[in-house]
Amino acid sequence: MQALIEACHSGRVDAEVALVLSNQAGAAGLAHAAAAGIATRIVPHKEFPDRASFDAALDRALLAAGVDFICLAGFMRLLTPGFIAKWRDRVINIHPSLLPAFPGLDTHRRALEAGVKLAGCTVHFVRFETDTGPIIAQAAVPVLPGDDADSLAARVLVAEHRLYPLALGLVAAGRVQVAGERAMVDAAASAAATLLNPPG
Repeated sequence: MQALIEACHSGRVDAEVALVLSNQAGAAGLAHAAAAGIATRIVPHKEFPDRASFDAALDRALLAAGVDFICLAGFMRLLTPGFIAKWRDRVINIHPSLLPAFPGLDTHRRALEAGVKLAGCTVHFVRFETDTGPIIAQAAVPVLPGDDADSLAARVLVAEHRLYPLALGLVAAGRVQVAGERAMVDAAASAAATLLNPPG
């Protein structure tokens, strides 16, 4: 989230962060947002009897803030089909793997156990099923000898901080269209704009 705020404030991404919203009062992102002069809102999920009523409260808060587009960053709640349908193709997420490989949790441990040579991260439009939806951009990160889940996660996180603003910039500029379940980047953006390759 901090990388997105910095990219928007610097003008690298043509967008304004209207609201940082969390279901956890202690989320570090709220303090980062407040320090940057960005409005914050807490909607505690435990105060609602079910997911639908919680999502309805999220929707009201987003609309009240004039939000047009949602970037999930460490938001660990599954959104309901109704919410996703209402905001279809206006919610993106970053996941620390090269989707569709290793959706869900414990991504880095599972990647190491599978013996992959490349790990990475993916920015995608959100669908109801966990970590699915049209892929906007990916960054590949080499798995090094001696890596454990923590060391791999640290290198992937560096790539995430580069990739998420890049992907948001493409979407904010209107350079990404969803066709079926594929995200198509217009011809003005080369393949290099949607895949950050590992160093040589």
